[in-house]
Amino acid sequence: MIFMADTTSTALTAPLPSPFGATDTGWRQTHLGRLMGHALRRFDERVLALMASSIEVPLALSNLAARDQVGAAHIHITRHLAVGGSRLTDLAQSAGMSKQAMGDLVDQCEAWGLVTRQPDPHDKRARRVVFTESGLLWLEAFHQAVRRAEDEFRQAVGHDVATVVALGLEAYAG
Repeated sequence: MIFMADTTSTALTAPLPSPFGATDTGWRQTHLGRLMGHALRRFDERVLALMASSIEVPLALSNLAARDQVGAAHIHITRHLAVGGSRLTDLAQSAGMSKQAMGDLVDQCEAWGLVTRQPDPHDKRARRVVFTESGLLWLEAFHQAVRRAEDEFRQAVGHDVATVVALGLEAYAG
C-alpha cells in the first residue's frame, strides 16, 4: 500500500489504488528474478558451509568460512579467476564488478593467502592475480562443494526437474 502524507496534519490519507489492484502484490514475492536470487543465495550458502567443513581447505580459510567471513563476493574470485591467472580488469569484467571493488576483494584474498599478484609476462606494466598453493586447494574444495550442492539440488527436486532447470538457466544466461 502507498500512503500519502497530509501536508496540513500528521494524519495519513487512505492508500492510493494500485495499478494492479489493491490485492495483486503476490507477484513481487514470486517473480522469476526473486526466486533465482533466493536460489543463488541458498546455493552459495550451502557451498560455503561445505567448504567450511572440508578437510581439503587450509584450516585458516576453513575458519574464515565457518565464521561467515567469506561471502558470496569472495566466491566471485573463485568462480572467475583463471587457473593461470588473470589481470584485475579482466577478473572484474568477468565477475561483473568494478575494478575498484574487485581490487578490494583481491587485497582481502591476498591477505588470506588465496591469491598473489605477479608481474604479467606479456606486459611489464601490468600485474596478474594468480592462485597460491592454498588458493588452488580452496579452488578444488570449491569444485567438490559445488558438485555436492548440485547433487543435493537434484535429490531435492528430482533429476528431471534439475535437468530442465539447468538447461533453462543455461539458455537464458547464454
